[in-house]
Amino acid sequence: MATKVVILGAKGRMGATLVNLARADEELELAGVCERPGHSDGLEYLHCEVDDDLDALLPRTPGAVIVDFTAPAATVANVKVAARHGNPVVIGTTGLNPEQMGEVRTVAESLPVFLAPNMSVGVNVLLKILPELVKALGPDYDMELAEIHHRMKKDAPSGTALKLAQCLAEARGWEYDEVKQHCRDGIIGERPREEIGVQTLRGGDVVGDHTMYFFGPGERIEVTHRAHSRDTFASGALRAAKWLSSQKPGKLYAMADIF
Repeated sequence: MATKVVILGAKGRMGATLVNLARADEELELAGVCERPGHSDGLEYLHCEVDDDLDALLPRTPGAVIVDFTAPAATVANVKVAARHGNPVVIGTTGLNPEQMGEVRTVAESLPVFLAPNMSVGVNVLLKILPELVKALGPDYDMELAEIHHRMKKDAPSGTALKLAQCLAEARGWEYDEVKQHCRDGIIGERPREEIGVQTLRGGDVVGDHTMYFFGPGERIEVTHRAHSRDTFASGALRAAKWLSSQKPGKLYAMADIF
């Protein structure tokens, strides 16, 4: 039986990609789409439920998995609406602050919720193998990270960059918030041994580039992931939706749970 999905922000860059891939996937049924109030016109060609009010849409799409790549405040509100109707949620939104993450975790206690800052298989494989690289290189290698995204991206550093940098810190046994350096300016002195710099670049239509640097004595190692298309993230999110449809509430799921 096909997994029913509801795509939020169906006219946006990621939303439109999700809609197209869902319609082409025989294992999925596009049950509904939702847009901001006053922006749902023109979606009737999809031949599914269309609305600009999620609370009104969900009773017409019972059990459908919601896929949300909107904005932090909207995502928190959407998850609460989903909880009232019992629709599982896959979240790809980045930039949620600790308070918002706490609200999502609370909902996940009673509703299947999946959240990942990056849905690509490649990035999530990196998260598994990077700790091995860090430990093998040892403490003499300084670790830095640079990320590049399109000029329209609103949060910085990217959610993926933060996740990767946190992974590096954990592999060293460091608390990320104690060693992170998201900006350098002026006369800052020598680089501390226990520090991870994360630098942000924005411009053009770059989908997403992340490079981790390991600076050692007499050599440098670079590990780069480049997303060529939003299809990478959308495919991962739809894969997560299929998986989440059969899961029970009680924890906030992530890509590691699928793998």
